[in-house]
Amino acid sequence: MWKRWLWRSLAALVVLVGSAGGVLWWAYESLEIESMALALPDPLPSVAPPAEPRGRILAVVSSVATQPHNGRKAGYELTELSRAWAVFVANGFDVDIASPKGGEAPMKLDEELVDLDHAFLADPVATSRRKATLKLSDVDPARYAAVYFVGGKGTLWDFAEDPDIARIGTAVWAAGGVVAAVCHGPAALFGIRDVNGRPLIEGRRVTGFSNDEERFLIPDAERVLPFLVADRLKALGARYTEGPMYLDHTVVDGRLVTGQNPWSTFSVAEATVRALGVTPLPRAPTAEERSVAVLAAYHEDGIAAARALRANTAVDRHLLAMHALIALMQGRLVDAVRLHGLARPWDDDARA
Repeated sequence: MWKRWLWRSLAALVVLVGSAGGVLWWAYESLEIESMALALPDPLPSVAPPAEPRGRILAVVSSVATQPHNGRKAGYELTELSRAWAVFVANGFDVDIASPKGGEAPMKLDEELVDLDHAFLADPVATSRRKATLKLSDVDPARYAAVYFVGGKGTLWDFAEDPDIARIGTAVWAAGGVVAAVCHGPAALFGIRDVNGRPLIEGRRVTGFSNDEERFLIPDAERVLPFLVADRLKALGARYTEGPMYLDHTVVDGRLVTGQNPWSTFSVAEATVRALGVTPLPRAPTAEERSVAVLAAYHEDGIAAARALRANTAVDRHLLAMHALIALMQGRLVDAVRLHGLARPWDDDARA
């Protein structure tokens, strides 16, 4: 996904600004985007699950296959399901998958899949459940300790107004369960109510895909999308919080857990497990997560802190390169140069 998007963005910039072509070529050549080896994440702990599951979690995905305004694929994001699934299962929870229409829901696969994603696609239990998702109207919410709403563009067209999503989320919350969502998944929260009949998100701290992230990928997002997640959350009274673009940002407000974007999936899943009263099993952070930590250090504490962290960790340089190009495209030349330096090979990469 990102490689195609970067190519389109670079081409558009060359056409628009012409004279910047040399700078853009420098960025592409020096960052070695195509030749960069993407480090696979470390596996989750290999431990025997409890004899009996600790409980059941319902993962909800979109049934909308294409975006009405342009015909491009919508659906749900595989990585936002597969990586959460891995965390939930490793910590002793059974996971069902449901969608508004039931059956096999449209899945959006990134080009840069990693081992956990491939493991999910190869897992016979996961495969049977994703290819025959439960129909939401048939779901009994009393069976579930938590409901997790997976993101993806399709959610913008079928989550917000779905009466069964509102029914299930409201019932899980009333029973003392956890409601979680990531990226565009918080569109599911709009109709969920608390025990007093008020919007669940009213006055609560939440996050979701930000306006800046949406507009960066779709400049005319307000015109072509039915709504912007962040705007709708705020309009319904939520205390929306936003982190840096395309970095992990997860917000926990009691039993309500939300994540801003796909890079928040692991932390949302682990926060959900904690909210269910279980301490998540320790695991080594993935190369992608280590890259996000370096980028977060840069945004919060500056280049010196980022360099110090980068010197002691092996990372996914493709992600660092992507952020360098984002900075360049936004005209933040100093940030682009500094992030480019963090993306270049360091000796520690050999230890990935």
